[in-house]
Amino acid sequence: MTTKTEQQWQAELSAEDYRICRLKGTEPAFSGVYESCKTTGTYHCKCCDSALFQSEMKYDSGSGWPSFWQAINNENIKQIRDSSHGMLRIEVLCAHCDCHLGHLFDDGPEPTGLRYCINSASLTLNSKE
Repeated sequence: MTTKTEQQWQAELSAEDYRICRLKGTEPAFSGVYESCKTTGTYHCKCCDSALFQSEMKYDSGSGWPSFWQAINNENIKQIRDSSHGMLRIEVLCAHCDCHLGHLFDDGPEPTGLRYCINSASLTLNSKE
């Protein structure tokens, strides 16, 4: 588990990335760098570099955020109940550093039926993997 102080996170991340990754914010729909990205590779956590999603698991959900039907490894993803904003959702966090990634919905494609709706600001893409 990666543990840093809030001051360390603020020093390492841009103000917008800090708002999204550490304060559980959301980027505007269709604004993220990876929303329509077709580059192959592995998506990693912006905060701790844990491998989270493969480009082969990404699909166009039309939601405005990068969407994946499966995580690389469920041990790298943490899911918690989120009842903020008058909605009941499943928040998705990096299991290694608690970076807020986005939310999980059950309206995705087969074979899982899942949609990991993830903020681009929470990810970095390694196109060499």
